[in-house]
Parts: sequence; structure tokens; C-alpha cells
Amino acid sequence: MKKKIILRGIWGFPVGMAIGYAITILISLGWGEGYYYSCTPELVEAMGSEINAVLVQALLTGLIGLGSAAGSVVWETEWGLVKQTGVYFCIESVLLMPTAYVLYWMEHSIGGFLSYFGIFMMIYVAIWMTEFAVNKALVKRMNENLHRAE
Repeated sequence: MKKKIILRGIWGFPVGMAIGYAITILISLGWGEGYYYSCTPELVEAMGSEINAVLVQALLTGLIGLGSAAGSVVWETEWGLVKQTGVYFCIESVLLMPTAYVLYWMEHSIGGFLSYFGIFMMIYVAIWMTEFAVNKALVKRMNENLHRAE
């Protein structure tokens, strides 16, 4: 299990960085008016330069990827679905919320935190429900195939 966690974490770091980079491209396409926005202006100001801000953002998005990938072993445990869901939600929350705050992805206020957390929760629930529905359909199809084979 430890080896699996480490290997997934190693794989997850560059994937997290790539996803972070892709998000900056999508944001720039949507709101950049022809310009590329590598990170928030507040982060650039806080870090003293754009390159420092980009480096911090790349490192932190890589760490989100590392933690998310390593934490995905939760889904392979013998725990029940509720416990797996809760533990993974906590892992993701601990990874994302401080990162979002440091990188100025959220307004630095209680309202900004709650709003960002609410959006995160809605996305998490939507992904979970989609995965649940897909897996439920797969199990149903497997059961139908088993009954036909009898």
C-alpha cells in the first residue's frame, strides 16, 4: 500500500501542475481578452514578481496533484463508501482550501472562503454522483451478464 501511495504521488505531482496550467489557459481564453493570465495579480504582488508567483503556483498545484493521487488509495480500502467519501473529501479540502487562499483564488474573507468552499463542495458532489451512477450501471451490466451465463 505504501509503495502504491508513493508511486501515485510521484505521478500526481506533474499531473497537478499540468491541470493547474490548463486552468490558467482556460481562464485566459474566457476572460483574458487576448492576454494570458498566468496567475492572479494579487499573487504577483505578494510574491514580488510574476516568475515567483508562477513558481509558487506550479509547486502548490503539483502538491495538490500529489496529494490527490496518493489519497486516491482510499477508494481501494475495505471501508464503506460513506467513510471513503468522507476521508477523500477531507483530503481534498485540506489540499485545496489553503492552496486557494495562498494563491488568491478566493477572496481573503470569511465570505470568500465560504463561497469557494461551497463551489468546491458542489463540484465534489457532482463528480461523486457521476462516478456513482457510472459504477452502478457497470455493476448492473455485470450482474445481467452473470445471470445470462447461468
